[in-house]
Amino acid sequence: MAKDEKDKATEEAPKKGGKKKLIMILAIVLVALGGGGYGGYLMFAPKPAAAVEKLVAGVVVPLDAVTINLADGHYLKLKMTLQATDKAAEAPDGSKALDAAISLFSNMDSKELLTNEGREKYKTQLKEKVIVAYTVSKEKEIMDVYYTTFVIQ
Repeated sequence: MAKDEKDKATEEAPKKGGKKKLIMILAIVLVALGGGGYGGYLMFAPKPAAAVEKLVAGVVVPLDAVTINLADGHYLKLKMTLQATDKAAEAPDGSKALDAAISLFSNMDSKELLTNEGREKYKTQLKEKVIVAYTVSKEKEIMDVYYTTFVIQ
């Protein structure tokens, strides 16, 4: 009978640590998932771009005005200035920039260039062409293009 009472006592007594074990297992699983997620983020996150080269302004080179025939019979009188970088050994010759401007604008209608949005859009394209034309051995010699005269007739 003493044995039966002992068995009943153990059966009736609540299991010790049942909730604690569950909480500890959940905590371990959550920490493991969090660590795995963070590791995956670090592994698959896009790598930062190479340090953007900060260009230092050099000389400003004003170019002569050029008159460009537009596709619809109108004319564009364009005068621009090039902002050279400090990497330019000397003031760059403007002929490449003028050639880029003529090739860009000669196939356009005046309607495209009359709006501010159109002017800025094509200024950005011209700037990209000029920077490519004046890049020597991956060294950019020109950093910006400014319109000083932009007249459509």
